[in-house]
Amino acid sequence: FSKITDGLRAFLDLFLVGPFRIIGDVVRMTNIRAIETGFALWFVPLVFGAIFVFLFASANPLIARWLSVLNLRELSDQINLARTLFWIFLLSTVWPFLHVRWRSWTLHKAATPPPLPQTSEPAPVSDLPSFFGAGTILRSLILFNVLFAVQTLLDAVYLWGNAVLPSGISYADYAHRGAYPLIITALLAAGFVLAAMRPGGAAAKSAIIRPLVYLWVGQNVLLVMSSMLRLYRYVEIYMLTGWRIAALVWMLLVVIGLVLILARIVLGQSNGWLMRMNLISLTATLYLCSLINFAAIIADYDVDHSRQASGKGVNLDESYLYSLGPQALPAMDRARRLPGGNLVPCNFNRLLATQAADMASWRSWGFRSWRLRRWLDKHPDQPSSAG
Repeated sequence: FSKITDGLRAFLDLFLVGPFRIIGDVVRMTNIRAIETGFALWFVPLVFGAIFVFLFASANPLIARWLSVLNLRELSDQINLARTLFWIFLLSTVWPFLHVRWRSWTLHKAATPPPLPQTSEPAPVSDLPSFFGAGTILRSLILFNVLFAVQTLLDAVYLWGNAVLPSGISYADYAHRGAYPLIITALLAAGFVLAAMRPGGAAAKSAIIRPLVYLWVGQNVLLVMSSMLRLYRYVEIYMLTGWRIAALVWMLLVVIGLVLILARIVLGQSNGWLMRMNLISLTATLYLCSLINFAAIIADYDVDHSRQASGKGVNLDESYLYSLGPQALPAMDRARRLPGGNLVPCNFNRLLATQAADMASWRSWGFRSWRLRRWLDKHPDQPSSAG
């Protein structure tokens, strides 16, 4: 009777309880420490990689099209719930037989006595890798270099090489889209390099990581140069403005900052040295910009490249020329002489009045105003203040 009872219990345990053993066995076989290690190693690469992919998709219509193909909703529609449940049920039914064989193999292995340790000292237990450890940085740089290489290759082929784009994507859309997202990408890359390549850290001393950093910084410099070309192509069509010049100057500062980061790593300097060099470059840039008459440059460019002067592009924006102030008067004078250049005389006269007021008081007198006054004296055929 006891044999029958044991056999019945074994039968019930195998076919009724056995299918549910897969849950507990999977939990017992799971290496929690390995999961924690993998999370620490791949969290930063995957998060930053997803951000870079999003920024590249915002800046590049080709990448955006590729991502649109990976529609998760359409993929989920291809999953058959009934078939999935069937295979889960089949695996649960077969699992007790696999589990018994696996357990017998492990018991046989456990019966073999382990070799005696060579030393009585316990083996050291390594700590979990940090989020900015050498392993994390290495994986990040490999992934980032691959992602940036895709964007760099596409820019080299379509932006610099003027290759034929796929149907549905215009060259204007490719060239004029995403200059600012690419700058944000370069700034994030610079911040990551500063956080990862700490002076004296394990990553800074690695012979494998340093070349990857140099390659990635070089790709970021190319990325900013592509952004400059995108901005230039945008200005060719939609004219020059003060904010677009400011964006160009900002891009130049980003390039200088990336080169200084590379110099800091090569020379082994501190972050304080990097900050001082960036402040010097920023101060020099501000000083040089203060000597440039941007209002006159913008006005001359917009007049020379307007539809009225060149026969292509967009029409001249008179209201924007007026907002540039009296320094736009020489360009406005040329614009009103162009075919179809019907500028409103009152706007011209208001700027003349502003220029006269600037020269009347020593507080508002300036070298540029004095040069403009000399130009006005040589061109007496201006609209009268009564106009």
